[in-house]
Amino acid sequence: MESAAELENKIFQALADPSRRAIFESLTRGEAAVKDLTARFDISQPAVSQHLAALKDAGLVTGRREGRCVYYRVEPQGMKPLIDWISHYRAFWTERVDRLEQLLEKMDQ
Repeated sequence: MESAAELENKIFQALADPSRRAIFESLTRGEAAVKDLTARFDISQPAVSQHLAALKDAGLVTGRREGRCVYYRVEPQGMKPLIDWISHYRAFWTERVDRLEQLLEKMDQ
């Protein structure tokens, strides 16, 4: 089983690529087959398949086979590790900013 840090790294790596982000964004509007995604983007079919494999490995999308086609869609729980990571650091920075504001108020008095 992957650690939380390993999963976060996979998500960050998957979303670091602009083409993968565009494919992911496209899939937020509904499922699509590789051929559909190839038609939407100026990317070859093998490249789209590789991008989808990276997104799937990161847990961001899932595939459903129907005949010879695989239809991909966003996995809603796939972003949870990233959301948790952001929430953790948001709380950290919110606390720091609050302390800074308090310090500045004391300095102004």
